[in-house]
Amino acid sequence: MLRALVCVLLAPALALAGEAPEAVEGALTVNVQQARQLHELGAVFIDVRPEREWRWGHVEGALHLDLASRFGDLADRGLPRQVPLVVYCDSEVCASSAAAARLAVAWGYRQVFYFREGYFAWQLADFPQAKGLGEPAYFSALAR
Repeated sequence: MLRALVCVLLAPALALAGEAPEAVEGALTVNVQQARQLHELGAVFIDVRPEREWRWGHVEGALHLDLASRFGDLADRGLPRQVPLVVYCDSEVCASSAAAARLAVAWGYRQVFYFREGYFAWQLADFPQAKGLGEPAYFSALAR
């Protein structure tokens, strides 16, 4: 529990360090086409951007777990550790998704996909999107 708390407190500072890394140890970096395939297969997409950006638009069906405030929910309760997670933020200049992917790996998630290109690439490809505050009903208990 303490380890998860320390990680969550340090993650925002790490995310501000500049351009996102190419890869995250323990996670598989995926491009927009691979992310779309994972979406079609039912992987859990996690948007780690601030709520303001989430409201403007996000991957359809994604769970919003802002890295600065709610991402730690994955550490203590939530999904089985074998569920495929696709973690994303805006683009290659947003390091928050890398920090979140590192945390998910540290918390024992076995199938972590780091979508480095992020929501902007998803949007440019005109893949399924949603706007507003709504989240999938399946995740409502986790997101609280």
